[in-house]
Amino acid sequence: MEAIFFDGMEDWFRIIMSAPLIYLGIILFVNLSGKRSTSQMNNFDWVVTVAMGSLVSSGIILEDITISETLLGIGLLLLMQYLVTRLVLRSERVEKLVKAEPTLLFHKGEFLNDAMEKERVSKSEILSAIRHQNIADLSEVNWVILETDASFSIISAEAPAPGSANSALGDIIGKTKGVEPRAERA
Repeated sequence: MEAIFFDGMEDWFRIIMSAPLIYLGIILFVNLSGKRSTSQMNNFDWVVTVAMGSLVSSGIILEDITISETLLGIGLLLLMQYLVTRLVLRSERVEKLVKAEPTLLFHKGEFLNDAMEKERVSKSEILSAIRHQNIADLSEVNWVILETDASFSIISAEAPAPGSANSALGDIIGKTKGVEPRAERA
């Protein structure tokens, strides 16, 4: 019968040696790759983070994967993330391929059910996000936007109009999916 709880100190020693070294390697790589690798994540960043976690756990637990192989894999993932984000800055086509678009979920008193259904967001989640902004009256809200990092932006009724020079809404209001069909009054 195989050991379930303990099968010798050799594996423990390897884990005790590899975990701190891999941890220090991650800190070094994250510092080199910049704030983006630890910021709120879009889909691409999330995939890199999950893959990096898998590499770390494999490097710590599995005997046939060395520390240098683990660090090489992590370094390559972060390098690819850096290169793709540089490409995103230069190419709209790459940006559309890699990044999700923000989605309008609430428009001047109306819940946009088609957009909510597509993004799998409930009315209660939107109401919760509005309450987190200390807003109790829906008439004080012009728009609720599901951002590319899955956070909610709540735009108050006092915000500048989308076409004004000071508006940050030009990329979402009017070109967003789900504004007209199946709206439900608040």
